[in-house]
Amino acid sequence: MYLENKNSSIQQIHFSEISDKEVSLFIKREDELHPFISGNKYRKLKYNLIEASNQNKKTLVTFGGAYSNHIAATAAAGFQFRFNTIGIIRGDELAANLEKVLQNNATLKFASEHNMQFEFVSRSEYRNKTSIEFINNLSDKFGDFYLVPEGGTNQFAIKGCEEILTKEDEKYDVICASVGTGGTISGIINATKKHQKVIGFSALKGDFLKAEIKKYVLKKDNWSLNTNYHFGGYAKVSEELITFINIFKQETGIPLDPVYTGKMLFGIVDLIKNDYFEKGTKILAIHTGGLQGIEGMNVYLKNKKLAQIV
Repeated sequence: MYLENKNSSIQQIHFSEISDKEVSLFIKREDELHPFISGNKYRKLKYNLIEASNQNKKTLVTFGGAYSNHIAATAAAGFQFRFNTIGIIRGDELAANLEKVLQNNATLKFASEHNMQFEFVSRSEYRNKTSIEFINNLSDKFGDFYLVPEGGTNQFAIKGCEEILTKEDEKYDVICASVGTGGTISGIINATKKHQKVIGFSALKGDFLKAEIKKYVLKKDNWSLNTNYHFGGYAKVSEELITFINIFKQETGIPLDPVYTGKMLFGIVDLIKNDYFEKGTKILAIHTGGLQGIEGMNVYLKNKKLAQIV
């Protein structure tokens, strides 16, 4: 067994902005599963590592941007369980002065320190990363490998994410999760009971993620996708969001990442404030980790002379 099945702790939230509302909010601390392979990445990689081993693969190849949680987690998993790892990174300009990039990019520096090899490709090439030609070129260059999709989402990831909810979580009425590629929420939906509803908070613009979720959720319709809290799109933030994340941590002790979980909690709190949920509703929000990305975001915020995440 590579990553053992764990049940993360649950913390009730007492937050001033919703203290007068008769709704109970809890957070499942998936971010505490592992110091480096945290949150949904732990769940997504679990069965992928087992499958790679079953296929006698020694090398993992995957994809991501320069600040990708998935890249960092895959590097850490490969390092811990003795797989070679190769990251296909979006942005060929990063290869021009890699030493300088690693000095200023905590994610790639971490991955490099955990022995991940990088292959930087242009953004136009990256868009074709799922094509047979692209994969064949990778095989010619790197030999035999086990391919983990961008974000880690595939049937093995869904299986892992189905283990996020346990029998003890059946008491919650609404389950909330942030959505990037659709894998985590698909596993959560598959694991819910009839009386439960699931709300996904999209970190990206558009409704296209609904189609991705439907690929893996075949028998249930107890879910919805909220696209009102992406703050302009993937990895886009605002002063309002950063302020919320800082106040939330100050009051609850829980750090939130600005790309996924921070936006989800902002959305949940806003909905509670506007009486979206019935009185007495018990909400369970899934903290999917991603905290390693805070350092990179703070570099961006500092360069823009904006308030940083504390």
